Amino acid sequence: MVMAAQRTVEILLVDDNIGDVVLTKEALKGAEFPNRVSVVRDGCEALEFLRRTGKFANASRPDLILLDINMPRKNGCEVLEEVRSDEDLRLIPIVILTSSEAEDDIRRSYELGANCFVTKPADLDEMVRVVQAINHFWITIAKLPRQL
Repeated sequence: MVMAAQRTVEILLVDDNIGDVVLTKEALKGAEFPNRVSVVRDGCEALEFLRRTGKFANASRPDLILLDINMPRKNGCEVLEEVRSDEDLRLIPIVILTSSEAEDDIRRSYELGANCFVTKPADLDEMVRVVQAINHFWITIAKLPRQL
């Protein structure tokens, strides 16, 4: 099902790897819908952004979160757990996009409420394809709840 409105899709990218951030943003430039990618570097910043506190007081509520697991200060699983326990945030789709292939990380992510777990490919072209596929599915095909 295609989103009827051509509004800008808000994506929050939570990743401390500069190379992956640049590549992900580049992959999203060719998306079917206009999008704005906000980037935070760790789990603490992610929660500040989502709760619109501090320097993120004017942040837009994301339609989709791309969340890395291995980050400083607060890791992706901790962020996932807090988001899913927050009444105002729990419905935002969260895709774990990480270099991890560990079964424990996969299991824990789903137990905490991740909508999807994707391992970042090592190949740059494949990484672009994967990010575009995630965007296509979550923004074009999946039916998302309206923002409040």
